Amino acid sequence: MSSGVVQEKVINALIGALNGAKKKGQLKTESWPQLSLDPPKRPEWGDLASTVAMSLAASEQRAPHDIAQIIIDNLAQREQLFERVEIVRPGFLNLTVKPAVWHEVLREIEMQGSAYGRAEMGQRRRVLVEYVSANPTGPLHVGHGRGAAVGQAVANMLKAVGYDVVSEYYINDVGRQMKLLGASVYARYEELLNRPVEFPSEGYHGAYITAVAKRMKQQFGSELTGRAAAEVEERCRTFAYQELLSLIREDLKSFGIEFESWFSEASLLSSGALQRDLDELSSQHFLFEQEGACWFRSSAFGDEKDRVVRKQDGEYTYLASDIAYHRDKLRRGYDLLIDVWGADHHGYIPRMQAVVQAYGYPKDRLQVVLVQMVNLLRGGRKVEMSKRAGEFITMREVIDEVGADAAKFFFLMRDSDSHLDFDLELAKQRSSDNPVYYVQYAHARIASLWRVAATRGIDCPLPSETDLTVLTDPDELGLIRKLSAYPSVLLGSAMAYEPHRMTYYLQQLAGLLHTFYNKHRILPPAADRDLLAVAPEGLGSDEGMQKERLVPERTAARLALMQGIQQVLKNGLGVLGVSAPEQM
Repeated sequence: MSSGVVQEKVINALIGALNGAKKKGQLKTESWPQLSLDPPKRPEWGDLASTVAMSLAASEQRAPHDIAQIIIDNLAQREQLFERVEIVRPGFLNLTVKPAVWHEVLREIEMQGSAYGRAEMGQRRRVLVEYVSANPTGPLHVGHGRGAAVGQAVANMLKAVGYDVVSEYYINDVGRQMKLLGASVYARYEELLNRPVEFPSEGYHGAYITAVAKRMKQQFGSELTGRAAAEVEERCRTFAYQELLSLIREDLKSFGIEFESWFSEASLLSSGALQRDLDELSSQHFLFEQEGACWFRSSAFGDEKDRVVRKQDGEYTYLASDIAYHRDKLRRGYDLLIDVWGADHHGYIPRMQAVVQAYGYPKDRLQVVLVQMVNLLRGGRKVEMSKRAGEFITMREVIDEVGADAAKFFFLMRDSDSHLDFDLELAKQRSSDNPVYYVQYAHARIASLWRVAATRGIDCPLPSETDLTVLTDPDELGLIRKLSAYPSVLLGSAMAYEPHRMTYYLQQLAGLLHTFYNKHRILPPAADRDLLAVAPEGLGSDEGMQKERLVPERTAARLALMQGIQQVLKNGLGVLGVSAPEQM
């Protein structure tokens, strides 16, 4: 199912009306446009709106209003589905669905449970999502943290809508940066042995370099004394690489992220794959020699200019390795490659899509998700320096301070291609001002209902065992409508690679829940007082609660509604890699 149960029924009814009108000769269009439903701009206009009549105006060569009337006249299920159907010029169809139809959403959520919202749009097509892929030359910084959160969420969302997804970390373990890593650790190592050497001008100065050198001294002691500098420097490079890659793995694990595949750039050289892949391009005349260098003819595929793959001194460029790496991805048979890159790599997209095309694939076989920088704030003021690393703020520092859940949710709250302001103090607050706390507390708040109900001997029946016809209050139906929208939100987020849509939806759902909770009674008054007494700042007060008379049928129905809300909150948070706590 790619949309909610109600939306499916309404769309099927509209398609039935279109087909009926066509059979009668009232419409002539050969095939219908893809139907979609959106909430009207104002709730009093109805539950759902369709623009299908306006979409058909050109092919039918008649006014959208007339087409909308034909659709209404052919709605076979109008009495069963709709309380009201209206045409708003120029041809909007505003549809108010009967409460009994909305109630089916709760039964659908109960039946599907953790699978609610999932779809089979992907038809098990194979997708490789590559993300983070930082050089193992130091700890992951806060920018890598955002890329990690985005990559994991994109992978999870695609899995949820039916794709066969593998996540991969590409280890950049060769080249100039790795040489500088070895030289930097070597310099610090020699300092510790009272044999100072010149520190590389572009080396790594972070405190973590000294820490690695100290561990190396502990392990090797004087064992390396008297050996050639080049040999010791290489030992330093290998040791530092292993230490820092292990640190990266640990930091990612603490963030709740584990990759199914780790791919080494060095393997492309040692196996000879890089040269073989370049030879393949050369045989297709996509490589050429000029001024002693070897160039890739990327301009033939829309890039602004051709690119060097081997420099005059015979050294390969980063592009050469990336060509071989993406050739390997394609050779592994993936239907779609998704790379999550920092936004500063925007200009790199055309040349990599040129590579994909040069190997005979459509350029959209490769999709790139760009991730902008993160500005860390503390109480609204920018945080400039890291306490531990010296030059940058590490991902681990952020996780240690605010927790993995808060960090992940904050990283995902904005479009990944937009700059993000991340306030550390806000992320730690236990109040309605903190978005992740606001959403997680909605889930925990419902869990508290079950505990209090149990102490008072109140049954919490399943929706399928409950008379839901008493759920007629606009606030109740508004919550159900929001639950019904979850499948389409998940599908849209997945297909656009935009997890921020999910965080926005969850905040809206949590907001509706908290408003409802503070306005309406769910359990009898004594229980409500028990629950509200422990509500955090801004999330609970019985002062504004309506003095409703709760009959057992309404209590049961509202508890059934709460079960649906809790399940969708849990499902949505799970897709984002964020926990859904029972208590907070």
